[in-house]
Amino acid sequence: MTAQVDSVPAVPGTDDIRRVLTEIWAELLDLQPADVVDDASFLRLGGDSVLTVRMSALIRKRLDIALELSDVRVETTLGQLVELVERRSRDEPARAWNIEIARRDDPHSTFPLLPLQQGYFVGQQDGWELSYESAHYYLDYALDGMESDDAEDALADALERLARHQPTLRARVTSDGRQYVLAESDPSALPRVTLYDLRDRDELEIESTLADVRRDMSEHGPDPITGPGIDVRLTLLPGGRGRLHLGMSLLTFDGWSSGAMNRDLLAYAADWNATLVPLSIDFGDYVSSLSGLSRTEAWLADREWWWDRLDDLPAPPALPLVADPKSVRPVTMGNREARFSADEWAALRAQCTAHDVTASTVMLTAFGTVLARWAGHSDLLLNALQLNRLPLHPDVHRVVGAFAATMLIPLELDPDASFAELAASVQSVSSEYTSHNLVSGVEAGRELARRRGSRRPPAPIVFQSVLGVDAAMGGTASTDAGPLGTVDIADYFHQLRTPQVALEVRCFELGDEVVTVFSLVDEIFDVAEVAVAFEEFVSTVHELAAGRGWEAVPDLPRAGAPVADDRMRLGLLPDPPVNEHSGPPIDDLEYTVCEVFEEFLDVPVLDRGGNFFALGGDSMLAVRVVALLAKETGAAIAIRDFLDDPTVAGAASAVRLRLGVIQ
Repeated sequence: MTAQVDSVPAVPGTDDIRRVLTEIWAELLDLQPADVVDDASFLRLGGDSVLTVRMSALIRKRLDIALELSDVRVETTLGQLVELVERRSRDEPARAWNIEIARRDDPHSTFPLLPLQQGYFVGQQDGWELSYESAHYYLDYALDGMESDDAEDALADALERLARHQPTLRARVTSDGRQYVLAESDPSALPRVTLYDLRDRDELEIESTLADVRRDMSEHGPDPITGPGIDVRLTLLPGGRGRLHLGMSLLTFDGWSSGAMNRDLLAYAADWNATLVPLSIDFGDYVSSLSGLSRTEAWLADREWWWDRLDDLPAPPALPLVADPKSVRPVTMGNREARFSADEWAALRAQCTAHDVTASTVMLTAFGTVLARWAGHSDLLLNALQLNRLPLHPDVHRVVGAFAATMLIPLELDPDASFAELAASVQSVSSEYTSHNLVSGVEAGRELARRRGSRRPPAPIVFQSVLGVDAAMGGTASTDAGPLGTVDIADYFHQLRTPQVALEVRCFELGDEVVTVFSLVDEIFDVAEVAVAFEEFVSTVHELAAGRGWEAVPDLPRAGAPVADDRMRLGLLPDPPVNEHSGPPIDDLEYTVCEVFEEFLDVPVLDRGGNFFALGGDSMLAVRVVALLAKETGAAIAIRDFLDDPTVAGAASAVRLRLGVIQ
């Protein structure tokens, strides 16, 4: 339902605030306003953490009150929210962001990459272990009842109109790691739709062609450094059937944005005259507005909060390995997938509500218990992928872009606690850590790696849940695609490639059902152990949906920290040795490296043992250092070679090796 929104006084009183907040909750949760009572939490009424993003945006739009995501937790009751908004409207400001979004004077000017984009960018330069030539997500799904002769034109037209509505479709990334948007008139701004007309082919040839397309789009994703960040293809099949293929660069689209983009694309395809509500801002405006964030009191407070806790964070799950991640060159990630029926998903949500935890929390807790048994210890450091859309403008949730961030999250699982108690604890910790989200997991991870003296990823096990995104976007997407026919969302194929990740669990809704996926680097794990772990995870979710297992005490290891044994284990692998260097530069080349370091670090570099990262550098600056070294020396060294020995002497040695100079 959609609540009727009445006008609000310039300075709203308590009754006005309660009325507007009640309308917002009723609208988001599809309830009657009378069902929204003061002492009921957002979670109890059917909300989740994803919907709090829209809630914050609607509060800002209708009451002109800026709330942080940390202000609006799922456990918050309507009465508590009324009190908070009343204080904010009166005399208690939110944390000092001092950030306002405005349209940039030049919509085609460059702006920086966000921290997670930087990680993907460096990964595409083969900078990390477990890197790929492109960080991207591939998806194709079935279409039925197509008007095959008109489908290609309808899709091309929809893509063109969408690129006017969402400028991110025209985004590019420079070789030194900045991004910008091409003009609509630029002929290279958009990809051309690639068509495969298989209407007169037999099933064997169709199957072979689809396999080739999937392999190509899975292994070679779009790269906004060299062209569009999206690859769109259409297959026409016999009987009015077809498939839409989408390759989306993680440098330009996050999970939320891929859903929003797909909705908008199909809306345009369904109606040649469709007009979407214009956006007042774009992704570049949002990112540019954050330029001063690191100088605000709020950001500095969050950094202090994180820096105070980094030394006490646990190790990542010490999962047994069959190969060192540094020794493999994966092409794609393997998938293990399970689907939960609409009835079972509804039952799980009801159980979660009864236990005052979100479905995402339950999935994370179940994943944690499986990891603990697999790794042999119960204190684990994971990476959680976050939506990370600060509620700075009412349109933020509708804008397409790579907003996402990671967040380090420790799971300290008590071996004597029931599953319900573990889930409650995980939710409390997750809420606490999320409330300090101005410093991302990428930034915290860099500092953690520096403190631990490691060049390996500090948290290569990832949890991602977008459960609730459909509701946050206004409900399940329409399946009507006009000349493209009807979308069959249940018939799909997908593939993920993301650097520095050994294993990622993803949870997402598919209509009224839920899908959980283990995406992992198959080359480093024992296939039988993966199968056991995935089956344990799926079985746990089945039991919880049936109402069993909540009060049971999971069989968890007593050891908190990893225990070394004769097996190769994640998090316990040694870093490759680094040569020790000291003393002044020994030749002109090392002096050149010193000068290049100084240009980017703004500190004197006088020792050949000077370490780029210890001197204040980061991976993005490393890319620029390598580019300038290539210009100054004529030798383009690999990013990974630089990262393996990021000292003055190490960089000079890599240049000599590339030039074929023997010292």
